[in-house]
Amino acid sequence: MRYVDCSDEEERGRGVDLAAAAARRHQLVVFPTDTVYGVGCDAFSAVGVERLNEAKGRVADAGLPVMVGSIRAAKALIQALPPAAEALIEGFWPGPMTVVCNAQSTLHWDLGGDPRHVTLRMPLHPLALRLLREVGPMAVVGANRPGRPVPRTCSAAEDELSDSVSLYLDAGPCEPADPSTVVDLTVSPPRLLREGSTPVALLQTVAPDLEPIPETDI
Repeated sequence: MRYVDCSDEEERGRGVDLAAAAARRHQLVVFPTDTVYGVGCDAFSAVGVERLNEAKGRVADAGLPVMVGSIRAAKALIQALPPAAEALIEGFWPGPMTVVCNAQSTLHWDLGGDPRHVTLRMPLHPLALRLLREVGPMAVVGANRPGRPVPRTCSAAEDELSDSVSLYLDAGPCEPADPSTVVDLTVSPPRLLREGSTPVALLQTVAPDLEPIPETDI
């Protein structure tokens, strides 16, 4: 297990290089996002995904979300989007908005859940984006054990996951924030699945037909 203080630019670059190398070796990495500290692995690594589920105490068939470092990287993973769905991604990424999309049928990965769909986010955090652009798509979840608070500091993440993680990147505490807003782009018009950090009214400025959460689901 290694720890890198990323408050210094030189150390930040070293940390990203070490983290990318760890991910390529199917290992787990903890890093900050724009909401909380997450733990992730190369999304295409079956060994990494297995280790991630084990470290988190997750059921293996529960679907894992994926983070990407660019809109272009996301579009390589999903089928063509209708205009309203594409407007949401173009308008609010990077940022705390998660989208559920129809996955490309040619993807060679097993993230659990429904293989026809993929849950994607592009976080608004410079260190996370730098790492994701180096590694490529990463399966990422909160760096906490089940039933525990999601950590906003690297030390809290380390307390949760200890040596199940190969490398911890510490960029200081995450600002208090709600979870990301979740939108289903597999339907037209898009449908809101969870209210979060990105206000619904703001999303509706580019997708006015965005459907709210049905009252029976609240």
